[in-house]
Amino acid sequence: MVSYVRSMYLRYVGICVCASFCLLLLFGSLPGATDTCKCDDEQRDRDLQHEQFHKSFRVLEHGSDRKRLAIIVPFRDRFDELLQFAPHMAAFLSKQGVPFHIFVVNQNDRYRFNRASLINVGFLQVRDGYDYFAMHDVDLLPLNDNLRYEYPEHGPLHISGPEYHPKYHYAAFIGGILLLRMDHFAQLNGMSNRYWGWGLEDDEFYVRIKEAGLEVTRPKNVSTGTADTFRHVHDRVHRRRDTTKCFNQREVTRKRDRETGLSTIAYSLHSRRELTIDGVPVTVLNVDLQCDKQRTPWCECEPKVDTPSVKVAKKKAT
Repeated sequence: MVSYVRSMYLRYVGICVCASFCLLLLFGSLPGATDTCKCDDEQRDRDLQHEQFHKSFRVLEHGSDRKRLAIIVPFRDRFDELLQFAPHMAAFLSKQGVPFHIFVVNQNDRYRFNRASLINVGFLQVRDGYDYFAMHDVDLLPLNDNLRYEYPEHGPLHISGPEYHPKYHYAAFIGGILLLRMDHFAQLNGMSNRYWGWGLEDDEFYVRIKEAGLEVTRPKNVSTGTADTFRHVHDRVHRRRDTTKCFNQREVTRKRDRETGLSTIAYSLHSRRELTIDGVPVTVLNVDLQCDKQRTPWCECEPKVDTPSVKVAKKKAT
């Protein structure tokens, strides 16, 4: 009888030990309160590192000793071109070791496109974080590696000179791609805000540069020409330029503007978005420009309506 009780007792103890061991294994695999906090902290750290990577890795990967370039792209309704622009510029500038970031300044308002004002806004948004900037058309892609996006120490550096640009070849042309130091652009009071619609804002800016005594330089040792220095991806059929002139726009915009610029730009920042295109970080600034219709009523022009010509058949003499 004693041996039977002892046997049952040992079985009971064994069952309890096994059950306790199983419970320990089960609860040991579940995260405790401290483990949960640790996971949350690690996740937040990973998210923060991921965000910082996408915002600034093009600057960090080349180190802090290099001059930092902000690429300012005045923009509206050109997303297909932007999809080509961002990865192309990343590959092109990485070969030069230039730390850079792309800022797309998107005109969000209803007024006619104002390239110069968008460049002014972009400059004001980035000037404290970068050493120099490029005003860069989204449809002009550099092909020749001797087009160096280097720091323009002594004055504006015009990458797309008239001897290389696919379309414009006059001596005073400074459009397309122009690099400037931040202090030089501020010295010029930026660009004129009067140029709603397409054209002439670069010509007015050229006069500002000359009057300030700054010298425009262009890349050297470029052996290619107008056909193979750049790729121009603009579709003239589907993206017609707004060349309409209304009110006294033609007269006013052919004069040197001594009133408007960085000091008078009126705008609001609608939103700021961070995105990546083929792994390239891009900041989109959605901007609402303001128009003083007393001074520049041509920020809104009535669209041209093509009236079909009516041919009147002449009666044959009888």
